Formats: sequence, C-alpha cells, structure tokens
Amino acid sequence: MQAVKQIVRPDEYGRIIIDLPAEFRAEQVEVIVLQYPGGSNQETMAPDSTLTEEQKLLLAFPVATEDDLLFIEEKRQHVNEWK
Repeated sequence: MQAVKQIVRPDEYGRIIIDLPAEFRAEQVEVIVLQYPGGSNQETMAPDSTLTEEQKLLLAFPVATEDDLLFIEEKRQHVNEWK
C-alpha cells in the first residue's frame, strides 16, 4: 500500500491541496485530516486516548520534506543510469 503524509496549512477558505508524487498511482484514495500537534490550536486537539490505533500509527510516520523527496528522486535516477 502506498501512503503519503504531508503537513499543510489550509488557505483562508479552509481548503487544502495534496500534491501526490508522480509514481503514486491510484483510482481512489482515502483522505484522513487530523490537526497537526505542532499547530496553534492545541487546546482543541483530542487527547491521544481518543485516537484510534490507525490514527496513532499515521501520526507516528516521519514526514518527508521536499528536499528529502528531491534527494530520493536524484538517487533513483542515478540507480536507473547504472542499469
């Protein structure tokens, strides 16, 4: 299963945009929106005890930055050149 985790800020209308990598292929996706613990409204966050095990697992995943993704793509291209 492929997964993407991003930390994004909603725009002034409450909308968010999720950019999926080119290699992410799916006809349908499931989107779960959780308040980021580093956000400014921590007092409105649900305590950990109310989170499901799946939500806790998703929150525990590391977040890749744009620089991380670019580095990975560069290395992938280098490996493909060796073939």
